[in-house]
Amino acid sequence: MPDLERFVHHVDAVEIGETTRYRRQRLVVGRDDVTDAFADPALATVRPHAASPGDRVRIVKPLDVVEPRSRGPEGGTFPGWLVPVNRPRGGRTHVLRGAAVLAAGFLPRNQEGLVDMSGPAAELSPFARTHNVVVEFDPASGASWADVDAAVRRGLLRLAVHLANAAAGAPADAVEQVVGPHPAGEPTGGLPRVGVITNLQTQGAFKDVFVYGRSMAGSLPTLIDPAEVEDGAVVSGQYGHPALRNPTYLHQNHPVIAALAARDGTDLRFGGLVLCPEPVDQASKELVSEHAAWLCRAAGMDAVIVTKEGAGNADNDLALKADALEAAGVPVVALYAEMSGPDGTGPPLVAGPRKGSLVSTGNYDQRVALPAVERALGGARLGIADAPAEAAVEVPVAAILSALSPIGAGRFSCADIEPADRREGAA
Repeated sequence: MPDLERFVHHVDAVEIGETTRYRRQRLVVGRDDVTDAFADPALATVRPHAASPGDRVRIVKPLDVVEPRSRGPEGGTFPGWLVPVNRPRGGRTHVLRGAAVLAAGFLPRNQEGLVDMSGPAAELSPFARTHNVVVEFDPASGASWADVDAAVRRGLLRLAVHLANAAAGAPADAVEQVVGPHPAGEPTGGLPRVGVITNLQTQGAFKDVFVYGRSMAGSLPTLIDPAEVEDGAVVSGQYGHPALRNPTYLHQNHPVIAALAARDGTDLRFGGLVLCPEPVDQASKELVSEHAAWLCRAAGMDAVIVTKEGAGNADNDLALKADALEAAGVPVVALYAEMSGPDGTGPPLVAGPRKGSLVSTGNYDQRVALPAVERALGGARLGIADAPAEAAVEVPVAAILSALSPIGAGRFSCADIEPADRREGAA
């Protein structure tokens, strides 16, 4: 893998202004620059807003989220969308850490979700902790929803690059070396080589994830250099199941890859990344699961962590991959969200593996009471609660964007509870 460095520029505040600039960890986003980034015949108007942690703001109907990143004037970010796939690799990537660009509004098949920037829900969504540039949009008259979707996606990516370019001339707050995988045959010093399979949702328009600008539907699993994912090779167009959604931001900052890279050389070696579609028919699910297991063996992985996107249908994909890997002698840990009912006592999984280990990312059905907010972005009403978007509501965790992230970005944790008969004072 070519050497890749992140030049990290921290963002502690964001505002909308006349011209885009970055100084002393403050990002100002120019209104005209947003309009230019989203210029497309399928869009009539766009409106940028700022939403920061602690604000009494609710973002409803969130779509994709992107971290501002850029290679500077030479380009190289978001291959297949903004630059050719055959481009210079390696070098320096400028990252606005703590900032995000987020689109909010109606698209077909967008299962309505929310991000509260304060209150109980803010503890659960990773995007309540970023300083967000929220872009609302109006479709042009007569534009197809497919064209609107594509225009919003390209606009987010263009804006993300533009904002990161604003920091390209500023000193970095930190410089991070990107750790690459250790391929089969490379000495590991006796440490196990641990890799990742990341399942990508592939259920058609508005429920698809793109690799190099193309849907992965119908593809076989592929072993990919994680540096490509750093550059934005994986872009989300998937708007189902808000809590189980992996926006582009989470692929750019893949939590499992980050955890393995941080431990590389200590108690493991990072073994690589396999991207895999989530087909809708059983025969294809079995085919891609067997092929993914074969790729992991060919890459010399001694153990694998498997992540997913989506709900019950995706549980089957996860289970089949775990079974295929365990049958091949490769230990597995799979990340699942539970669907255990509001009180947590129901059957937790639609489908589970025969062997392997599971990590729960939380309960999809758990209810959360949210206080009223001062301002809402993305729409005037919250349809899932049949209430004004600013109102106090009670919703399931399922509605909170990426709260149960099956790629590992959630905030839920487990605690041991002493059995009642062993507690002090129990009979």
